[in-house]
Amino acid sequence: MDRVPRNSSRIGPRYPQVVVLFGATGDLARRKLLPGLLHLLSAGFIPDCRIIGVSLDDIDAATFRQIARTAVEQSELRKGDLAGHWDAFAGKLDYVPLSAGPAKLKAAVDAAEASIGGECRLVNYLSVPPNAALAAVKMLSEAGLVAHCRIIMEKPFGTDLASAVALNQHLHEVFSEEQIFRIDHFLGKEAAQNILAFRFANGLFEPIWNRTFIDHVQIDVPETLGLGKRSAFYEQTGAFRDMVVTHLFQILAFMAMEPPTALAPEPISEEKNKVFRSMLPLSPENVVRGQYVGYRSEEGVDPESDTETFVALKCSIDNWRWAGVPFFLRTGKRMAEGQRIISIAFREPPKSMFPPGSGVGAQGPDHLTFDLADSSKLSLSFYGKRPGPGMKLDKLSLQFAMHDTGRAGDVLEAYERLILDAMRGDHTLFNTAEGIERLWEISIPLLENPPPVRLYQPGSWGPKSVHQLVAPHAWRLPFERAWRDPNTAGA
Repeated sequence: MDRVPRNSSRIGPRYPQVVVLFGATGDLARRKLLPGLLHLLSAGFIPDCRIIGVSLDDIDAATFRQIARTAVEQSELRKGDLAGHWDAFAGKLDYVPLSAGPAKLKAAVDAAEASIGGECRLVNYLSVPPNAALAAVKMLSEAGLVAHCRIIMEKPFGTDLASAVALNQHLHEVFSEEQIFRIDHFLGKEAAQNILAFRFANGLFEPIWNRTFIDHVQIDVPETLGLGKRSAFYEQTGAFRDMVVTHLFQILAFMAMEPPTALAPEPISEEKNKVFRSMLPLSPENVVRGQYVGYRSEEGVDPESDTETFVALKCSIDNWRWAGVPFFLRTGKRMAEGQRIISIAFREPPKSMFPPGSGVGAQGPDHLTFDLADSSKLSLSFYGKRPGPGMKLDKLSLQFAMHDTGRAGDVLEAYERLILDAMRGDHTLFNTAEGIERLWEISIPLLENPPPVRLYQPGSWGPKSVHQLVAPHAWRLPFERAWRDPNTAGA
């Protein structure tokens, strides 16, 4: 059964697409990309499509089709798309092993375009490790598949300023910046985009979205998962490079940017880049690095590794709107809960008329909280009078969940949304070369002089020193009050 209306093609590309998927047998392709492409086709978002898998595996097209079917069968989100759609989708899949070379790839693309039989567009998705990305770019160049195409790239976009600049230079030797789509799946989430709607469509909140009314901001993305099979990658990156420069800073820009002149790619990218240009260099004394106990015993990890699996930091935006407002960011592996929230703390009233013991201030300031998880929730906390005699106040909240709209089934998975945007040539939710290089530039003091790694227990909230970092405030996670279940009677 389709999860979205079939008249939704207006947000999809105008022309059929040929997708060259590098890393087609890898983890991301199996979990997200192949099930997502099947869904986009079966739901009518894409007029037509051909998918050419490319990877190191020396297999044929029939084997690749079986890999794709298994991937969809194991996908809880898109398993329903198999019914009535698999045979048509399987006929659109082809495969070229990397060892076959550029000529074979060019022949496969030519055959795919011929089978469509009309005007179409080419999208190259590089779902490969960073050290393989430039090899894929070289293969596309040698195959003559550069003109009039688009290329989607996965993070990390360098590991420091020098490597990011070098990567962009190599890319720009083959592709123009307009052809490059640096993907960040956090920005493809419905909740992340809802920040723009919440801020700029409501006269209630935009006037108070500044240093006069906001005391501090937290962006908190703890994870319960460990490394899995990513130890070799993680040893070279760590939590800061893996999560902060890409995901958390990008979410910060959505939250902090000025109103764009239009809801269009260039104005939004420009306002995001203004935020990055206004960020002050990261000071090592405002950063806590951690490593969970047992990390050094993981397979593929140096027994004396100094790689952080946790990072918390305080950063500042030195502009008119945000001067003096600290932004606290935290993320880590093997932590107590898996959450993805933005929490905005409003300033408390300068003077209280309520008597001691009334409860005012006992539970901290009012907060606006965005939950960026797939369930997508929003909460506004405030003080209200407790029913009964006297003047006792309790912390109350207004809450909204995506299920409240009755349209939770219409939500596209983040990668699906971003693939559609790239096919349409819409850069709104993608990173730019300028933005990435600026973020590495402000990271130089931290990367050159990182603070020592502090140990923390798996299942905790990180090293104890994170509390000094955020003082005199407190971390919003763990929540004192759970989100209300919209399915519970009386909620």
